[in-house]
Amino acid sequence: MTECLEIGQIAPEFTAKNQRGENIVLASLRGKIVVLYFYPKDDTPGCTTEGQEFAALYPKFQAAGAEILGVSRDSVASHLKFSCKYEFPFSLLADPDEILCKAYDVIKEKKNYGKVYLGIERSTFVIDRAGKLAYIERKVKAAGHAEKIFAVVEKLR
Repeated sequence: MTECLEIGQIAPEFTAKNQRGENIVLASLRGKIVVLYFYPKDDTPGCTTEGQEFAALYPKFQAAGAEILGVSRDSVASHLKFSCKYEFPFSLLADPDEILCKAYDVIKEKKNYGKVYLGIERSTFVIDRAGKLAYIERKVKAAGHAEKIFAVVEKLR
């Protein structure tokens, strides 16, 4: 069972491949604010909306000293296609083995048309410059979420 994550604790470390096959290491981002958002699946309506909103605000996040990382269980190839299609300026991390998903406890039981399955609960974690969890939001509604997270980042500047 995954330990419950709490604000103020050190964020679980990770190394994961982005859409270009590059290794992204959380520890290498110390000194920056990191917005780590988990989403269910590439190129689906809610996930596209969320990604586009983060992309639109990306220059503001960058100016505030923040980096955005999206995570799903999709492959590097799927992330590349999704990222190119919508011109996302940030990394999408492939987590097909659910290592990050389990570390951040985002795999939850879901129901769709009466079918029960395990999937990613849309969640966002803001990690401060020292590598500590500064904000956690679960059961995220995609529309308007990026703006809300930017307000959180602004307070950490």
